Amino acid sequence: MSYFKIKKLQKEHISPYNVKKFLFKMIQDEFGFGFIPEYHQDIKNMEDYYLDPERNNFFLAIDHDTEKIIGTIGIRAYDRDYPIFKELYNSQTTASLWRVFVEKPWRRNGVASALVHMAEDFCREKGYNKVYLHTQKTVHGSLDFWISNNYQIVNDTENHLKTVHMEKNLRNITSISDNHGVLIFQG
Repeated sequence: MSYFKIKKLQKEHISPYNVKKFLFKMIQDEFGFGFIPEYHQDIKNMEDYYLDPERNNFFLAIDHDTEKIIGTIGIRAYDRDYPIFKELYNSQTTASLWRVFVEKPWRRNGVASALVHMAEDFCREKGYNKVYLHTQKTVHGSLDFWISNNYQIVNDTENHLKTVHMEKNLRNITSISDNHGVLIFQG
């Protein structure tokens, strides 16, 4: 049996846990490219995007034995400028999920589900009505995962990245937070 814990990211965690290195490794592994300034400013400036804004957050899944990151999820107030969603989403009512990654050996062990539930709980506590995300069909299992977690397809772009825009209404989410910022799970 493997155990992991979910921690709310603090500024003092960024270097010891090598958060940025983990994220860039996952991007390289999943998408085959490195740092691209227009796509990755949130990683370079995690404090500005995730830690400083009161309604944003970032969670880490940590292997209980090794204390290494095995998964991540970021929450930000909706800040995209897609014309198609101009009337649908805004920063007051909609959160967006970012940087949802789980190390391959830990997949299908409840890590992503635990991260998503923690993120949804945080979003509900901060007064968001919806959660927006986009995923790529090219990432094995990602679309099925989001659908199994009750996310609905809003727009299937059929672009070269096979991007799918999704949302979830937060009205029926059940809280799992322990109010201490750390939960331990058995996978």
